[in-house]
Amino acid sequence: MREISPLQKERLNYRPKLAGVLSLGINNIKLSLKDKTSAVGDVEEIKKLFPNIFGEPIARFEAQGSELSRENKNVGVILSGGQAPGGHNVIAGLFDALKTANTQNKLYGFLGGPSGIVDGKYIELTDEIINAYRNTGGFDIIGSGRTKLETQEQFKKALGVCQELKIGAIVIIGGDDSNTNACLLAQWMKENNTGISVIGCPKTIDGDLKNDQIEISFGFDTATKTYAELIGNIQRDANSAKKYWHFIKLMGRSASHVCLEAALQTQPNITLIGEEVEQKAWSLDKIVTYMADIIAKRAEKGKNYGVALIPEGLIEFIPEMKNMISSLNDLLAGLEGNDSYINAKEDEKYSIISSKLNDSDAKLFNSLPAQIKAQLLMDRDPHGNVQVSKIETEKLLIAMIKEKLSQMKKEGKYTGKFSDQAHFFGYEGRCAMPSNFDADYCYSLGYNAFALIQAGLTGYLSSIKNTTKPASEWIAGGVPLTMMMNMEKRHGEMKPVIKKALVELDGPVFAALEKYREKWALEDCFIYPGAIQYFGPSDVCDIATITLQLEQEKQLANV
Repeated sequence: MREISPLQKERLNYRPKLAGVLSLGINNIKLSLKDKTSAVGDVEEIKKLFPNIFGEPIARFEAQGSELSRENKNVGVILSGGQAPGGHNVIAGLFDALKTANTQNKLYGFLGGPSGIVDGKYIELTDEIINAYRNTGGFDIIGSGRTKLETQEQFKKALGVCQELKIGAIVIIGGDDSNTNACLLAQWMKENNTGISVIGCPKTIDGDLKNDQIEISFGFDTATKTYAELIGNIQRDANSAKKYWHFIKLMGRSASHVCLEAALQTQPNITLIGEEVEQKAWSLDKIVTYMADIIAKRAEKGKNYGVALIPEGLIEFIPEMKNMISSLNDLLAGLEGNDSYINAKEDEKYSIISSKLNDSDAKLFNSLPAQIKAQLLMDRDPHGNVQVSKIETEKLLIAMIKEKLSQMKKEGKYTGKFSDQAHFFGYEGRCAMPSNFDADYCYSLGYNAFALIQAGLTGYLSSIKNTTKPASEWIAGGVPLTMMMNMEKRHGEMKPVIKKALVELDGPVFAALEKYREKWALEDCFIYPGAIQYFGPSDVCDIATITLQLEQEKQLANV
């Protein structure tokens, strides 16, 4: 028997709250359809690529409407992409709904991510297995992976596995790229009259999979609260020792939602937001100057310490860096299989790359430290992009700030002492034990996914809305995946993908940061959130993120 902590033992017994009408039970809810949908961009191309599932209406479950199917339905489930707190509860919710509908239904978990359904690697998920993972972090119940589902061969193999197991539906739990795969698979299954439906669930701690129908991706709540606790601990230390500047890089490669939410929860001295940097076209030198000026002003007050938050994807938001990285992505895609490049020494690789870049990109590339160059040339992720989490942006900024402060000292503009500490908070938040919010939200997402299956829908993303209210007032339904898609360049080719939701600089969340950042820069306004609370009053244990609260206030004001 595996050992578990007293808290985990207690959490295994937590009973998640179900969203709204879902609490009536899977056999007592009905489907309502309204408002045909389109796509967020490149409508005609998306329609052409997904003719069998494009333009479907928004789904909502109510106490009255069309009856759901009662037929026996085996389901396969896939965890795809990086971990996010609450994934196990999505599976638990799916399992409970499936068994409540018909005890003969079976749930199969495909092992190791999307490759599991292609290679036929699976386990049947039972009460014993599910009960050991309720309300726990991680994806270890069946594992995850980043295999892309996009070829005819993969689809045919997946179909064969599903037919062998008498699977009538597949649930893919993942982020924007994973649910793009779900959309491709749903189109193929429908086009080939397989009778197999495909439903997605919105996962990513980055918070960039959201829209009017998807208010929040699961894991964002737990991850940001976990990071806020760590940042608060560091701020308390900084305020006690009064001798270090802490540079903290936070996960979020394509959007700065995590960094922004963590800042609102902790009120650090400096917060960089990638989308702001891009809009204002800040250069690397401009960012360094901005940070060095705050450090110098605090030094004038005798405060040679502070905390700076840096989004993981910052480097790609700096226009000059973004252009160079885009060129590098295309260039390295063309060098795949090139033996003369692959076998070259490190310095030789830099020369080869530099010779193939345009003058401005080459100048910037050559100006970077060798360590950063090496990190930029690492193997790409499965989507052909630079692995920004491996670029030590916080250390690059520290090195450049040291040079800037040295220069300012010579000019008499800085008289303080600068000692630094670098941190990267990433994996600490991805597999944390889910907060009550994520435990409830994820359980509802999984339960709701089976309701969508029973409603005969395919190509939909499970949607739970009104999430700043008590769970009894949450609204369950689904949104067509094609509604969120547009065309983007990947591996040098235009491909259909779910559009990422970036920080809105004219929105209420960024406005809250902008209102106070000057005060936070020079004064010590630190907040120490402490650990996630699982037991106690709901305004402590069940509270939603500041981001979600501000966004919902704006949405309600516009109704």
